[in-house]
Amino acid sequence: MLALSLLLLPALLPSSASAHGLANVSDPTALWSYDPWLLGPLYLLGIAFYVGTQRLWRSAGGGRGVTYRRVAAFWAGWLVVALALTSPLHWLGERLFTAHMIEHELLMLVAAPLIAYARTNGPLLWSLPPSCRPAGRLASTAPLATLWTFLSHPVSATALHGLALWIWHAPPLYALALENIAIHRLQHLSFFATALLFWWVLLYGRGKGRSERMRDGIGIACLFVTVLHSGVLGALLTLSTRVWVPSQGALAGDFGLSPLEDQQLAGILMWVPMGILYTGAALFFAYRWLTAFEPANGSGTLRDARPTG
Repeated sequence: MLALSLLLLPALLPSSASAHGLANVSDPTALWSYDPWLLGPLYLLGIAFYVGTQRLWRSAGGGRGVTYRRVAAFWAGWLVVALALTSPLHWLGERLFTAHMIEHELLMLVAAPLIAYARTNGPLLWSLPPSCRPAGRLASTAPLATLWTFLSHPVSATALHGLALWIWHAPPLYALALENIAIHRLQHLSFFATALLFWWVLLYGRGKGRSERMRDGIGIACLFVTVLHSGVLGALLTLSTRVWVPSQGALAGDFGLSPLEDQQLAGILMWVPMGILYTGAALFFAYRWLTAFEPANGSGTLRDARPTG
């Protein structure tokens, strides 16, 4: 999982960026990003996953080692990341708060859970030459294992995801991200990496020795906290009577909005749709939590309905 974030680090290197408005765009293809520092890591990740998947299936059989469902989830998430970072939405997101919010939500609430569900570690390791695969064991060495134990704790993952959301919406940092392409990429990397960690922990990283029912209960609690704080931030953006980042609404007029209305619409998108998606995920975990136990052999006693392996 951490390998995904490391592969995206080159995207922080600076490159040129255009600054014209919609009325000055004569060629729609100019709105697409062909920045090699964005496309390079995306293609590298996709190729590595494909190669690793094929090697795994040749060795273990089709659908083993990594299931077809997880492969489909990975490619769906990969496509969402690619479109969010290279399509005209990315260009527009630098000039319209609403578009920027949509871009962030695609990364955090669509791409991140899909790729987290895919559990890419295995295919990525299998994409390496056989002599290099033991390098994956480095993650179990004392310093890295200790760090991962801290990061993968539900409280840590929830807190890091929340901090990324709040820190990058602080007006000074948000404005800096719009002015500096490297900072802007760091912002997107922070959103995606912390969301990826958050969803991975909810799906897989809740620790050993706990029942599935307890794990789902932890997931519900983490999502409840996330719904609360993201809703508060969305409400603040929506109900504010002043524009937080004046430069973010540069194209608001082209869509019949004032900069304040653009900010309020972005706040509503964070407040309502984001809250609905987090709540939907919490309901999924709640359903699993409620159905984790069922009567055993008609005796009226309860047992864990899920396999422990």
